[in-house]
Amino acid sequence: MAKGADKQTTRVAEPSETSDVAPDQAVAGFAELSYEQARDELISVVAQLEGGQLGLEESMRLWQRGEALAAHCSTWLDGAEAALSQDQADDAG
Repeated sequence: MAKGADKQTTRVAEPSETSDVAPDQAVAGFAELSYEQARDELISVVAQLEGGQLGLEESMRLWQRGEALAAHCSTWLDGAEAALSQDQADDAG
């Protein structure tokens, strides 16, 4: 971006705002994924979306899948953090 150029903000529709893509189809099959598998798939989803070669419906399906994968990864990390905190508390007590 050129120095002093104004940044443009692009609003991206939330997945709930699209009626053409079934959320269940976008998030199916992620619950059994390990953290590493979900993270790797999320990286792939982001790369595909950044590539800009997909149609709107496929992009929205991937967006929804990415949101679900990110939440899944966050749940894994929250659980790991809680386990570490509990271990530290047990060791201190």
